Amino acid sequence: MSEAMINVEVVYAAVDRQELLKIEVPAGTTVLGAVTASGIAERFADVQFDQYALGIFGKVIPDPSVRRVEEGDRVEIYRPLLADPKEVRRLRAEKAAKAKKAQKPI
Repeated sequence: MSEAMINVEVVYAAVDRQELLKIEVPAGTTVLGAVTASGIAERFADVQFDQYALGIFGKVIPDPSVRRVEEGDRVEIYRPLLADPKEVRRLRAEKAAKAKKAQKPI
């Protein structure tokens, strides 16, 4: 009797490109196992995926070597942010405030 297979997606967005791979894995495969089975590491040879956070549909998985994927899951690989979003918003608000102040008539 053959092992039941399920369909999942593995996605990764680099700075310059993104990949979405649809794969079929045996039922009971872990999140980490799905990433390995996808072969995505070969497509991004310079990336150390074992150091990146993994998640499913936007929720980080604390232990991807234990959590099993389910039919239709989208496994996401999260790279570190280039800039802190809060800091970027703060700088943008400061810039807007300065521009508004400079436009005020005297």
